[in-house]
Amino acid sequence: MILPDAAATEAFGASLAPLVRAGDVIALSGELGAGKTSLARGLLAALGLASEAPSPSFAIVQPYALPDVRLPVLHVDLYRIDDAAEIEELGLDEALGDAVLLVEWPERAGGRWPDALRLTIAADGAGRRLTATVPAAWEGRWPT
Repeated sequence: MILPDAAATEAFGASLAPLVRAGDVIALSGELGAGKTSLARGLLAALGLASEAPSPSFAIVQPYALPDVRLPVLHVDLYRIDDAAEIEELGLDEALGDAVLLVEWPERAGGRWPDALRLTIAADGAGRRLTATVPAAWEGRWPT
């Protein structure tokens, strides 16, 4: 799918909001500036977040809870993680039953979350190309 600009990337993220469920992991891959956070912001806004979602680059995990969003979300940025073992300390797996994990830079997790919806964003001319790897858990919910 081609996303011509940041607004289209956010709109695609918003289109995922009616489809996500607690326990879902959405893995967002792409180079710096590819649009991972834009997609996340679109999803979070469509889930009810009234303010703009900050990038979780420095916090690593940015939680969003009821009533700010209709479904709890942990927006995770693993860019600064050097060792996949560090992820255990973040408590993400414990939260997964009640929340959606929205993970930027999932390749730093060493193969964790094999059943994640994997979205890769890459430069494509002036826009971006989004490629999805859709797990069995998303059958019947995908495509958007």
